Amino acid sequence: MESKAILKYSRVSPTKVRRLTNLIKGKKAGDALIKLKFLPHSPARIVAKVLKSAMANAEQKKVADPESMKIVGAVVDQGPTMKRMMPRAMGRADIIKKRSSHIKVLLKEEEK
Repeated sequence: MESKAILKYSRVSPTKVRRLTNLIKGKKAGDALIKLKFLPHSPARIVAKVLKSAMANAEQKKVADPESMKIVGAVVDQGPTMKRMMPRAMGRADIIKKRSSHIKVLLKEEEK
């Protein structure tokens, strides 16, 4: 059985989150949670929250021990971008892009 959790419209750039999800792919959920806890990157807390949610979903379904489940997929897609203007010299303007992301974590019971 599998369990998943999705976080949409997270106000973090997808490239920053992908750097973290690549670290935890293929690991056990418990080990990945410990690893995320001690990483200095700011999106690590967001990814850990999504992972905890997927583990709680597995516990609710009574699939298996959530700690021993394996992270099969951690996908980060780009969400909508908010565009803002910043005034510059001589009447010009710079466009500031505030990116958002959709984070999806998929856990699967490890086969013996």
